[in-house]
Amino acid sequence: MVCKPGRPFCRRAAVQEVYKNSGSESRRKEGRRGKGRLVSFDASGEMATVHMAFPMADLLANLQRGLVDYAVEAGLLLARACLDEEVEKVVGPRYAHVPGRPANRWGSEDGYMVFAGRKVPLPRPRVRDAAGREVALERYRLLQSERGLQEDVARRVLCGVSARDYSKALDAFCEGYGVDKSSVSRHWKAVSAARLRELLGRPLGELNLAVVLVDGIRFQGYLFVVALGVDSGGRKHILGLWEGATENATVCKMLLGDLVARGLRVDRRYLWVIDGSKALRKGIEEVFGADVVVQRCQVHKERNILEHLPRKHHATVRMKLRAAWGMKDYPEAKAALGRVVEHLRSLSEGAAKSLQEAFEETLTLHRLGICEELRKSIQSTNGIENCFSVTRKGCRNVKRWRSGEMAWRWAGSVLLDVEARFHRVRGYRDLGLLLAALGQRPDEKPLDNRKEVA
Repeated sequence: MVCKPGRPFCRRAAVQEVYKNSGSESRRKEGRRGKGRLVSFDASGEMATVHMAFPMADLLANLQRGLVDYAVEAGLLLARACLDEEVEKVVGPRYAHVPGRPANRWGSEDGYMVFAGRKVPLPRPRVRDAAGREVALERYRLLQSERGLQEDVARRVLCGVSARDYSKALDAFCEGYGVDKSSVSRHWKAVSAARLRELLGRPLGELNLAVVLVDGIRFQGYLFVVALGVDSGGRKHILGLWEGATENATVCKMLLGDLVARGLRVDRRYLWVIDGSKALRKGIEEVFGADVVVQRCQVHKERNILEHLPRKHHATVRMKLRAAWGMKDYPEAKAALGRVVEHLRSLSEGAAKSLQEAFEETLTLHRLGICEELRKSIQSTNGIENCFSVTRKGCRNVKRWRSGEMAWRWAGSVLLDVEARFHRVRGYRDLGLLLAALGQRPDEKPLDNRKEVA
């Protein structure tokens, strides 16, 4: 640029002339092209006026993608508008002389907000009070909250997305960061620990339970004793889970003690559905008394009987057992099961003794007069098995299980997610008959009379 005679050199004017001669705008204007800006607030601060420029030629060139881009831009602009409105409430309008204002604007610095499952750059306006102390902006803290990010991580991880592929599963709405595998793992650890605490801390006093299923499950090399409840309306609830090396009475008692501490009543009779574990039976009797009503899991008992027999007899014995347990009336079922015992004696004395050991308890539901449809739903602990089949599917991308605490977090988190998709048990309309047989009323209100468990 050549300066005119008699006028001092102006660097700003020189830069402007260079951009003007090159046919382009200034860098500041170029950087803001196509973006919106906040225009004004009303006097009450309830409405904000925002201006956005939409280049129709670029928008129509790729309409679907253009709509997404400008929707994201509008969201980021509204976030900036929220921050500007809070700053204006604290320090007053920009460029206005407000005598005795409590704070002043102090420029801005680089910041971020959580948006669309990632961290997106967002300038943070700075405000300082009269003493020079930084004034925290509440809305900026809310925009930075990682709760939404953790919820996004949890939703995708529970759907089977691995930490390595998490960034690929995000919609390419905008550029961001904070989605590498270490960040995703850290967020998942925090949210899974919170979900486990939620599961193990839920009060149980308001549940009018009729059936409680208890079973030990092997999960990723660790054993968990799980309790699943069915209320008077047929809805299933994950009551709790406890880690242990085996299905011993101590682990079962710890689980039941935790349920009682959270409100499960010990002065009511429940139908307990368990396998043949003596430890589970002992723990239940120590906490709820020796007169508990037990339905032995028919699936476990069938499996135990077949283990005593050669494979060539499995199909015939399985058919006879299921036919006997499928009888409608108790006398018919008892007679048919007696014939199965006689048949087993001709094949294996061990198989016959295995069935005799739980002969009556496999027919508890028949003896109580429960209909066939409801019997099929609660005659085994398959409800717990089905929960963990989904749990294993959600954990298929985990290659290294470092500790029992990690397995506990994963199991609790996935069980809580599975519980939200539970359906009512089949035949739930006949649960009133079961409650009457147990000496309960379907509309009985739970009381808070908890029993201390040593």
